Amino acid sequence: MYRCSMERMTDKIKTFSHFGDAGHGGITRYSLSPEAILARNEFRRRMEKIGATIEIDDLANVYATLPGTEPGAKRIVMASHCDSVKNGGNYDGILGVMSAMEVLETVVEQQIPHKHPLTAMIWTNEEGSLYPPAMMCSGIVCYDAMPESIRKGFQYENMMASRSVLNASETFGQALESSGWKGERRYRLSPERYECYFETHIEQGPILEDHLNEIGVVDCVLGMFNDRLKFYGQTVHAGTFPMPKRRDAFHAAAQALCYLHEEIDSLHIPDLVYTTGEVVCHPDVHTCVPDYFDFSIDVRHESAQALERVLEVVEGCQNRQWAGCRCEVVRAWNRDTVYWDKELVGYVREACEELGVTHQSIHSGAGHDAQFAAYMLPTTMIFVQSKDGLSHCEPEYSSPEHCTDGASVMLNAVLKADKR
Repeated sequence: MYRCSMERMTDKIKTFSHFGDAGHGGITRYSLSPEAILARNEFRRRMEKIGATIEIDDLANVYATLPGTEPGAKRIVMASHCDSVKNGGNYDGILGVMSAMEVLETVVEQQIPHKHPLTAMIWTNEEGSLYPPAMMCSGIVCYDAMPESIRKGFQYENMMASRSVLNASETFGQALESSGWKGERRYRLSPERYECYFETHIEQGPILEDHLNEIGVVDCVLGMFNDRLKFYGQTVHAGTFPMPKRRDAFHAAAQALCYLHEEIDSLHIPDLVYTTGEVVCHPDVHTCVPDYFDFSIDVRHESAQALERVLEVVEGCQNRQWAGCRCEVVRAWNRDTVYWDKELVGYVREACEELGVTHQSIHSGAGHDAQFAAYMLPTTMIFVQSKDGLSHCEPEYSSPEHCTDGASVMLNAVLKADKR
């Protein structure tokens, strides 16, 4: 069994944390921003130093490859992203890139034999923080392999026209052209050139820590649906209109949300999670009764049957009156559970056992580029313990020991895939 270098991993964590340092222990590193370019430059410098060949596709996805000994063998890719959310942490996404780098560095340092070329990859715009949607470029690359219900949201022309949330006059296509990192389409990830896909990531939750395990052997990304509940009332003056005559859309939404929590909880579905994270209120003036309120509900579970039971409750809101207001339920998007390749999952588990790393099977509740890659290639993921389960925030933390163990597990799992 081979082990990666904690000294090198610690150095990478420290170095990459400077690119977009937000001043409070975390980073803001939007895709294709100057800060992201610095991270890409560092990736390129370190990979060229060990003799890897750099390729860049037309979406600025970056590939660093070490050759294998078998002529014509397809590549094994290890991928993640280097962009972040606003005021995010130093591990989400970039740990997968650093782990892939560490695997290649260890292969070179220890002269580990391998038949297949090994590739470390950076995906562009996974977070979608500046240019929505999330997982934009993996959605474009994997477009032809994905179900119609998903790929319709990733049409190339629409993605190039995505506008910056900070400056509506700027599009992703413009940022791509001016970044200096737009390459050639022929370098895109594809089943013709690649054998299988690995991605290491922080867990982003507390399950591993709660169970005193370092590594999660991920078996799937949970299915989900995201709906919008829209409430239509009447705007009147907040100080002059009698309460019994009002049709307050905010009040209606509050009633419906409490109802949803009560009804969904009463289904007693283990491991179900659901969230209201985004709201819209109109006219959003303190002297006006709202005539419109809109909130999201994001529901996730492995079982399609469980999701259907919750969906019945959510859609049932449309048939009720809420504080005198009409309710409309609109589908934003959904996905079925995406299962990882069982053979690759087995290699990850074997690597944990042989390295003596504490581990457990785990689902991914969050979306990752890997879920789109899985429609194209045999794919799996490895989770590293997150301190207190925190992610997408500046206190996000995974210890150098756990990060290095995650890279070591990936290295040995990749070598098992190389031999199959």
